[in-house]
Amino acid sequence: MMKNTALTEKHIALGAKMVPFAGYNMPVQYEGINVEHATVRNTVGVFDVSHMGEFILKGEHALDLIQRVTSNDASKLYDGKIQYSYLPNEDGGIVDDLLVYRIDEKTYMLVVNASNIDKDWNWIQKFNNKGVEMHNISDQTSLLAIQGPKAADALQSLTDMDLASMEYYTFKKGKFAGVDNVLVSATGYTGAGGFEIYFENQYADQIWEAVFEAGAEFGIKPIGLGARDTLRLEMGFCLYGNDIDETTSPLEAGLGWVTKFTKEFTNSAALLAQKEAGVARKLVGFEMIDRGIPRHDYIVVDAEGNQIGKVTSGTQSPSLQKAIGIAYVTKDFAKEGTEIFIDIRNNKVKAKIVKFPFLKK
Repeated sequence: MMKNTALTEKHIALGAKMVPFAGYNMPVQYEGINVEHATVRNTVGVFDVSHMGEFILKGEHALDLIQRVTSNDASKLYDGKIQYSYLPNEDGGIVDDLLVYRIDEKTYMLVVNASNIDKDWNWIQKFNNKGVEMHNISDQTSLLAIQGPKAADALQSLTDMDLASMEYYTFKKGKFAGVDNVLVSATGYTGAGGFEIYFENQYADQIWEAVFEAGAEFGIKPIGLGARDTLRLEMGFCLYGNDIDETTSPLEAGLGWVTKFTKEFTNSAALLAQKEAGVARKLVGFEMIDRGIPRHDYIVVDAEGNQIGKVTSGTQSPSLQKAIGIAYVTKDFAKEGTEIFIDIRNNKVKAKIVKFPFLKK
């Protein structure tokens, strides 16, 4: 059974093209990916990302549990602060990447990927041997990502919370569009700035309508998952299931910055040994020199045609007007400026390694 979000009917009424995604019926586009992409980069757009998962962890040992199952150091969090992290598995791969929100000293919210909700829940439960109270609020929670340089201006009339002064990766709770207890976080997956707004499903219509009314003078538009993918790709942000998964090493994926060996966590000893030995391959960005669009699972080869890696994500970048991609390559080919070739329908198509993000600020 395909799940709907509380806003599915709104998307259909707006003429969105709907597709199955992570078990949900989701809007992939309204007007078209390029138009929607430009809206977010230049003004402000609204994504319904209510398919994402939310868990509340409460109690004396909530932080201890988070510290044992996640890679980053959650003891550095303070009330209203958010952290990017991941759940390592026991075999050197990644169960999921996630956000950790500290609500107070004994209460945390974890935001996980839609396709991994049940898997993540069961994984964390497995380590919950100290009676941490766990609540899966995913099905009761709606989430809008309101992204773009005009996001704060478009939303400010709906709340007393000072949005413009909110620092990246912090959040506040308060009244929003007449609804109490709404969580507003300065996060997002686009690199265009903006906010993510969490609230109970029953308020979805009210908040959606209020956001579009308040944002009308700023040219606010609904945005589908298609543009979400091109926007995140321009920033070099990983997508679980494409660029990272149960078989990929977080260190090869460039997640060393959220892997804190100052504490013990799942598989930390093996990951530390890998760090000390050095990784065999790296997740890199590349842009096409010759014409061609790289796609997931295309083979990467050297000048002689030997396989040196594999593409994990690729697209034609609407902002840069060129084809870009992310790939794992052997570390000898991972240096910026190195020439590589993508095997596109048995043709060696030239590309070069570039630094993330593709879209420079």
